Amino acid sequence: MTNPRGSAANSAALSAALSRAVDLSALKARSEATQNRPTAPPPDGTAPDGGGAPPSGAVLDVTEASFQTDVVERSLSQLVVVDLWADWCGPCKQLSPLLERLAEEAGGAWVLAKVDVDANPRIAQLFNAQSIPTVVAIGGGQPIDAFSGALPEPEIRKWLNSLLDALRDQLPGIRAAEEARGPVEEPEDPRFTEAEEAFDRGDFAAAQAAYERILDAEPANELAKSALAQVKFTARAEAADPDARATADADPANLDAQLAAADLEVAEQDAEAAFRRLIDAVRRTAGADRNRVREHLVALFDLFDPADERVTRARRDLASALF
Repeated sequence: MTNPRGSAANSAALSAALSRAVDLSALKARSEATQNRPTAPPPDGTAPDGGGAPPSGAVLDVTEASFQTDVVERSLSQLVVVDLWADWCGPCKQLSPLLERLAEEAGGAWVLAKVDVDANPRIAQLFNAQSIPTVVAIGGGQPIDAFSGALPEPEIRKWLNSLLDALRDQLPGIRAAEEARGPVEEPEDPRFTEAEEAFDRGDFAAAQAAYERILDAEPANELAKSALAQVKFTARAEAADPDARATADADPANLDAQLAAADLEVAEQDAEAAFRRLIDAVRRTAGADRNRVREHLVALFDLFDPADERVTRARRDLASALF
């Protein structure tokens, strides 16, 4: 068994293979035979592993003997995520601890079933695992989805959340665990923390660079877009000449003064005056100058809710001034 890093194509193929009929009860007879075999009790008098009610806890070490109870039966009410791993597998040493931590965080919304494939080869054969680590989601007694390889934490969180959303109404244990746990705060994104700390100390260049790195990786991240617009505006407004409005009013052709004056007016909560100033400037200009004013005005719009009446009215006036 090899352990190449997972890929989207590999994971998709694995999920497609698992979507066909896989009889997870194939191990049931073997499990029952093992459980029914006379076994001497341990010295402390506790019951042998594999029998009785499913054990509690977010992480389970599953064997062929306990598979029916710990995975198949448990999955009738709760999402079970099976982690196929081995001691010799390098990526497993990265993925397994991450899955364990996420399972503990979930508070019972899903359970991690860890399977050592060397000690339990029949389970790996059951899933037709061609590489490890392989991770399989089980719900309602059947495989739901799977991936292979040590994927990044954000991808795994997204995968788990999509499964919980899809299965919440089918597996009562998910909703029960979430209700018992109560609201959970989302972990802080260190990328945003870095940007916010730079902004708080007045290092606008560092804050801008941090938000731009987020957008390079996630172009559709609306929170980063909004924050970046705010950083750029704050940097401009703080650097603006306090006399910019007087200068702009005295010399309407001074575009630098018009733009700085508009920033000061927005900073002082007079957005309508700022919008009116720049729309008038658009009417007076042409070519590159007009485009410069228009872009500045649109950047100011981005600081507000798109549904803000002042913005919608200013957009109409801008369109009229342009055309």
